[in-house]
Amino acid sequence: MMVRIHFLSLVFMSCAALPVFGQSGRSLDLTIDGVGLSIGDSKELTGVRLNFRDRELRRVTGINATIWFPHENARGVVTGLALGLPGGGGRQISGIGLGALGISAEESIKGLMLAGLGFGAGENFTGIGVAGLGAGAGRDVAGLMFAGLGAGSGRDFKGIGLAGLGAGAGRNVTGLFIGGLGVGAGQDVTGVMIGGLGAGAGRNVTGILIGGMVAGAGGDMTGISIGGLAVGAGGTLSGVHIAGLAVGAPTIKGLIISGLAAGGQNVTGAVFAFAYMKIEEDGTFRGVSIAAYNRIQGEQHGITIGILNYARHLDGLQIGLLNYAGNKRGMKWMPVFNYHRD
Repeated sequence: MMVRIHFLSLVFMSCAALPVFGQSGRSLDLTIDGVGLSIGDSKELTGVRLNFRDRELRRVTGINATIWFPHENARGVVTGLALGLPGGGGRQISGIGLGALGISAEESIKGLMLAGLGFGAGENFTGIGVAGLGAGAGRDVAGLMFAGLGAGSGRDFKGIGLAGLGAGAGRNVTGLFIGGLGVGAGQDVTGVMIGGLGAGAGRNVTGILIGGMVAGAGGDMTGISIGGLAVGAGGTLSGVHIAGLAVGAPTIKGLIISGLAAGGQNVTGAVFAFAYMKIEEDGTFRGVSIAAYNRIQGEQHGITIGILNYARHLDGLQIGLLNYAGNKRGMKWMPVFNYHRD
């Protein structure tokens, strides 16, 4: 009898230690010292928390499962598993996020995110994210981001970004960026960018730039660039640059291959253009150029090979059907070849 009494006393004391309702009266909490199971909009918990839509949440360490995205100005910090059926989120998420529709965080996301439609962070994303439609961060991204339509960051992107349509960053991209239609960065790119139609950067590119139609940089391009139609830079092209129709930049250093035309102000290297190579007025060409028509309106230091070769100032060799050297005293026009040294 005494054993039964002691046993019942222990059961009674244990039940008394389990708060039935949370402090806000909005949840059913089966917890001991904040650890256990909570059903409803509880504020803090270590364990498993189930709720329709978060408003009062401050912290969950464990599992937070919700039916819908949190209310505006959400303040909840989830460490562990954020489960959205169909959507969920919080102020910050660290760990794993799973959403049939999506996962969102007003500030940062760190960890692994899988969403049927999309996921996003108001500030930074660090980790691996996969979304059926879109994925992004208002500030920086560091890690891997894959989306069926679009992926991007408001500021810097470091890592790998892959999107069915487009991928972009408001500032810099460091790593690998691939977009079914287009990829771009508002400032600099260091790494590899591939776009089904176009790839470009507002400032400088160092690495590999490939666009199904166009590849370009507003500043300098150093490395390899390939464009189905055109490749260009607002500053200097350095390296190997290939385009189906045209390649151009104020300054070019390296190897240029173009299906139609190529040119710039100052070009150093080798140029292969099917139809036309042009050096702007008062510009300089140093190297070898092979094109049907080589038109150098400045100085030529090297060799040009074509049907028609024209140079206002020749310091080298022209080989072609007809050749013109404007700085020669006599025999400015010559068939087959023309040669002059300063």
